[in-house]
Amino acid sequence: MAQALYRKWRSQTFEEVVGQEHVTTTLLNALREGRVAHAYLFAGPRGTGKTSTARILAKALNCTDEENRPCNRCDHCTAINQGRMLDLIEIDAASNNSVDDVRELREKVGFQPSESRYKIYIIDEVHMLSPSAFNALLKTLEEPPPYARFVLATTEPHRIPATVLSRCQRFDFRRIPLAEIAAHLAHIAAEEGFEVQEAAIFAIARSAQGCMRDAVSLLDQMTSYGAAESADDSLAISLEHVQQVLGSAASETVTAFVDALAARNVSAGLAMIRDLLLKGGSLNEFVAQVIEHLRGVMLIQMVGDGALLEDSAPDTVRIMQKQAQKIENADTLWAIKRFSQAMTELKGGFAPQLPLELALVELIEGVQQHPAAAVPVQSKTQPASPAPPQDARKTAPPAARPSKSPVPEQTTAAPLDAGAMQRLRDRWDEFMVTVRDRCGHKQQASLRSIRDLAIGGDSVAIAFGNNTFSQKMISEAKTRDTLSGILSEILGQQITLICQSGEKATIPSTTGQAVEEPPASGPDPLLEYAVTELGAEVSDGQREAERQ
Repeated sequence: MAQALYRKWRSQTFEEVVGQEHVTTTLLNALREGRVAHAYLFAGPRGTGKTSTARILAKALNCTDEENRPCNRCDHCTAINQGRMLDLIEIDAASNNSVDDVRELREKVGFQPSESRYKIYIIDEVHMLSPSAFNALLKTLEEPPPYARFVLATTEPHRIPATVLSRCQRFDFRRIPLAEIAAHLAHIAAEEGFEVQEAAIFAIARSAQGCMRDAVSLLDQMTSYGAAESADDSLAISLEHVQQVLGSAASETVTAFVDALAARNVSAGLAMIRDLLLKGGSLNEFVAQVIEHLRGVMLIQMVGDGALLEDSAPDTVRIMQKQAQKIENADTLWAIKRFSQAMTELKGGFAPQLPLELALVELIEGVQQHPAAAVPVQSKTQPASPAPPQDARKTAPPAARPSKSPVPEQTTAAPLDAGAMQRLRDRWDEFMVTVRDRCGHKQQASLRSIRDLAIGGDSVAIAFGNNTFSQKMISEAKTRDTLSGILSEILGQQITLICQSGEKATIPSTTGQAVEEPPASGPDPLLEYAVTELGAEVSDGQREAERQ
């Protein structure tokens, strides 16, 4: 059975570790000077060489070649490479995370090495240990036997107790640069004897996002795909093959999509999304490509040239430079934010492309003045207080009701201060995002159904029309208090939120007190039941009160 490429090409020496020179150089110097610590913590993203470096360190500590450690030729290095070294103990903390597992480790660490100079413990995903297991490990880490060495590996160092961190030398592994991943993939392809287009190599490296293991695994996958597609029996991997496997779109499609956004051509953009879905492309991959492309446009707009886009092809940079002149800086920033939000909302279902389509339509046809103007300005001709009668509102000019704003028209009654309305308008998008983070998506959606909003005194009143469901959800005590706190942070003073029904929001005369809804017209249902079912009689005084 053929061995997977990521295992076959796993680093065997410090020199073979890609992109982590700050770690390997320090460890080599410690080995030469005999100052190897008793415990190390290797922290960083997955697939960046943490466990491989730990095994290389284990070989170097036990290698018999004093000049070239590890030599990968002596009995100790060979035993580790073949996975039969008894004095190298690798523990997966994800499945061995109890205090009993650590106690067993403590009992065995007292035994001398069976065949090597050092006994090395590699604990992978150490952040998965339970608090009691960490406590049991503390004493051993602080005062281990002279022949024991520990290497802890983790992708989440923030979950490790400070008492453990203080007992280890910490090395942070970094995401590997795209150019170094591409160079390593080209080397593997040359050694394995198959051809890969340069554009395909960079597409694989870019998809890995700094993870070498993912890049090599994808290259391994492409060898089978390329063999099936080639006319002869030789392996040849093209950019088209990589895009089909990843479900990504061609760079021309991404460029055309951004061009449609710059030209405010909704139909062209929607057609591209439809074609992508019909061809079975990955929406997440496409949105990621669009965001990455817009990021390049933003960097060009901020810096003035493509100096920060060394990883991009020269032709792509020239296209971005042209688009940077067609799109306003604020438009670019808002598009990146909106597409990033849409990417988190792509969850499949009946219309999986809907979040992406909504983002495109909103960017072009929806909020054209950006979130800073999400709350419309109060009409200067409209009196602040009292509220106009219903007939007057029906005849209000269209300018007072912008149809494309996500928030309804507001009526300002006795504003908190001169800048209160402006602050709320400027930070409305921030308010909605904070509501989503602190309360949830349902509460955020309920606020989108607001029909009117009034602000005055120390209160903000919102009217939901006939939408009793949204009104009830926002009126819930915990939600209302949370929203009041968010508004207080934005407006700079204590705010009380008032939820009302109807088309018009009003500030009550006693500011801060919610307006009670008038009783429903018609007879009292309890009184009617008592008369018809129980035979009760109603006095004349009660009938007169009921009529009133």
